[in-house]
Order: sequence, then structure tokens, then C-alpha cells
Amino acid sequence: MLWRLIRMVSLSKLAANTLTADVITGSCAETQNLGEKIGRKITNRIIIALSGELGSGKTSFVQGLANGLEVPARFYVTSPTYSIIHEYPGRISLFHIDLYRLTDKDDIYDTGLYEILDSFGVFAIEWPDLLKNEFPAQYLSVHIEITGDDTRKFQITAFGNETASLITDL
Repeated sequence: MLWRLIRMVSLSKLAANTLTADVITGSCAETQNLGEKIGRKITNRIIIALSGELGSGKTSFVQGLANGLEVPARFYVTSPTYSIIHEYPGRISLFHIDLYRLTDKDDIYDTGLYEILDSFGVFAIEWPDLLKNEFPAQYLSVHIEITGDDTRKFQITAFGNETASLITDL
């Protein structure tokens, strides 16, 4: 895998119980591989907050996450921009959520998202700003920056000790 050759990983502690990894990928496939590697490590309910501009690779990352969670290949992961929520069966259910079109908390209530967040699963949330203040102490933040035509810089922050293991050994 090329991303293993060109990736730059640095781990740093931003605050107590917080660990950050910076990773560079060189293609869509490498972005998917990064998501898959994290997905394979997930064993509990978790929220993954995904941020980055349009076209940065958030859905590609979630496609890899789905592979790591053993979502059957017949369920092709697509962006839920218009439907807001896509659910995929796997070793742990994956909920791919896109809040881009929502403007306030009332919109979130109308989607039934709060009820879904009470269930057991992996919640990959694109454009998470409307919900960030309500996240549990243990969650993963993935910020993606476009650095070239195919290259992306990921800043992955694990909030809480339980999530730190997801980003070590990337």
C-alpha cells in the first residue's frame, strides 16, 4: 500500500485523555484503507465526527470504515446528503449521517436522529457541528484537508482513553 510508504504519522497529546494522529493518504484507495484499518479495531458504540470541505473524502473514509466493520459488499456506501441517514448491517451496525442540509436542532429532531443515536452502533457523522456539544466524552474526530489532487491530510483525534487504541499503529 502506497499510503504506508508516503504517510506521515505523528501522535501527540493535546490534553488529558486526548490523542491526535496526523496521517497523509495519496489516493482514494488509501483513504478507504485508512478507514478500514480503524473500522477493524472498533468493538463498541462510537461516534466519529467527520469534517472537511466538499469532496475531501469523507464518504470514501466511511466506505473503508464499512469494510472494516464487515458490511457486506452488496451494500454500497454512498453519501446520505439527501436522505440524511444511511444504515448498513455489519459486525456492528454502521450509521452514516450527513448533517450538511440541516440548519438547527429542530431539523435534527425531525429526522429521528436522537433516537438512532441511543442505539448500539458506529455513527459516522459528516458536518457534525450541530451535534458536537452533545457528543459523549469518548468519540473520534476526523478532519480531512485536501492537500493535492489525490492527497489528503487527516487529523484524527481520539477523545477519551477508550478511543485512543483506534488510532495507534496507523
